[in-house]
Amino acid sequence: MPDLEEIRSRFQNDHFAMGTTGIAIDSAGPGTAVCSMVLEERHMNANKVPMGGAVFTLADFVCAVAANGYSGKNIVSQNVSITFLAPAKGKRLIAEAACMREGRTTALYAADVRDELGTYVAHATVNGYVIK
Repeated sequence: MPDLEEIRSRFQNDHFAMGTTGIAIDSAGPGTAVCSMVLEERHMNANKVPMGGAVFTLADFVCAVAANGYSGKNIVSQNVSITFLAPAKGKRLIAEAACMREGRTTALYAADVRDELGTYVAHATVNGYVIK
C-alpha cells in the first residue's frame, strides 16, 4: 500500500491541478482524500471571489486522488456535477472526497469543498469510469 509521499509523487504528473492551480494533497486513504488550495489572485474572477473553474478543479482532483491513490485501477471522470453553494470568504479551500460506490467498470465519488472558515462552498459528485 503506497504512503502519502508516493501518492503525491504519482500525482505530480497532473501538471494543471498541482502545478498551475497549486493544489496540495493533504491526506489520502483507500477511497478517501483531502486536498487544499491557497487562494491567490489567479484563482479569482471579476467579482473577487474564487472562479468556479478553480473550485471545480479542486473537487475533481480530490476525487481523482480518492479514486486512484490506493487503487490498482485507473479511474477517470466520466461525468461531474457540481453545485456552488456560497462564495469562499477565507484564504484557503479544503476539499474532502469519499467513495460512495465502486464497481467493476464505474464508480461514484462525492466531494465537499469548504474554506478554512467553514463556509460550505460547493458539493460535487463524480461518476468515474474504470479504464483498467
